[in-house]
Amino acid sequence: MRQTVARMIVAAAAALAPAASSAVVTRSVPASAGAARDRVAEALSQRLFPLLDAVGHDAAALAQVRARAASLLEARQVRRAACGPDLLCAAQALVWTPAEVEAMASAAATLSGIPGPDDGAAAQMRREIEGIDVILRSYGLGQVPPYPQIDGAGAIDPQERQARLQAADWLSRTLRRGSAQALDPSIDYALALLDVSDRTDAIGYEPLTGGANAAAMARAKTLDWGRYRFSAMIVTGVGPEVEGMALSPYGKYHLRLAANRFAQGDMPFIILTGGRAHPRATRFAEAEEMRRALIERYGVPPEAIVVEPYARHTTTNLRNASRLLIAMGAPLDHDALIVCNPQQSGMIESVQFMKRNSDELGYQPGKIGRRLSPTELAFRPALASQRVDPRDPLDP
Repeated sequence: MRQTVARMIVAAAAALAPAASSAVVTRSVPASAGAARDRVAEALSQRLFPLLDAVGHDAAALAQVRARAASLLEARQVRRAACGPDLLCAAQALVWTPAEVEAMASAAATLSGIPGPDDGAAAQMRREIEGIDVILRSYGLGQVPPYPQIDGAGAIDPQERQARLQAADWLSRTLRRGSAQALDPSIDYALALLDVSDRTDAIGYEPLTGGANAAAMARAKTLDWGRYRFSAMIVTGVGPEVEGMALSPYGKYHLRLAANRFAQGDMPFIILTGGRAHPRATRFAEAEEMRRALIERYGVPPEAIVVEPYARHTTTNLRNASRLLIAMGAPLDHDALIVCNPQQSGMIESVQFMKRNSDELGYQPGKIGRRLSPTELAFRPALASQRVDPRDPLDP
């Protein structure tokens, strides 16, 4: 059966590649006339590539970027077309070179009317194009990602990899309503690679203001923050390494710490942060499991709990918690409290952790304040945490 599938893929690729290649070179993809809406791809595009997605929906912005990068975009089309039916070649051809990344950042620098992050549209374009490259390399070309135990596609059968490359190639050439395909096919190619790899983790819990967080978010709108010593308690994750385990031993310890500390009554919310990270592709989101335990075992009111079910590292535990505090309207000049085991707490206030934030995020997600106990650190979130970064496509 596998040999039959492989032969079908190669034959179909050979039959379609010449026509598809010439189409890519001789005409751009129409806006979205006659195209269906794909809600999964659409949500993933908005989450991972907010700037490129906005450009794709704005005819004037799209025309501006295409005009400023016309020769570059045409050269990329020619480069991909030259690969013919060679799927690995085509995937490699879609990778953006450093010079191309900078050219696209320059093209974005003059955009108007499209909201950007605190460091501007050029910086965001750079992150999004580099994010496309990360996806192409990890999920298409099989390169080892930064955290191979939890990132990337993992070990897959070569024929399955071939099928994913072929499907991504076809999908990137097939119209989707509202896509940015008219700018460059690599955008939808990257989205398709994540989709066919079943790694659409980044949209698993959207919107975070609804669902399990709806009651807490509604309460935050009417809260007198000045009544409390801390804006919230941030409980960091420590994922299990055992298949089928919902909470790690450290996670259960964190919950006891959190319940006891919350009982003192000097903070209105507990932010539980931890995603589906350990082991790879686990079905358990740590924040969800911690929420369930706090309610069922410790009697914490649901409207006092906010879940952040995406973070897969301590760096993004704090970044994503900062995003939620901002979304809740918490005053940024008011301390939050990080609660975790003494080992992790000591790591968080270390120089090495600051360097890791700089290396992996490009900034500090907040300011670490004074230590209150071996398991407690004051923390103030930074606005820079709102920057979307698809270089980690499972948690941008």
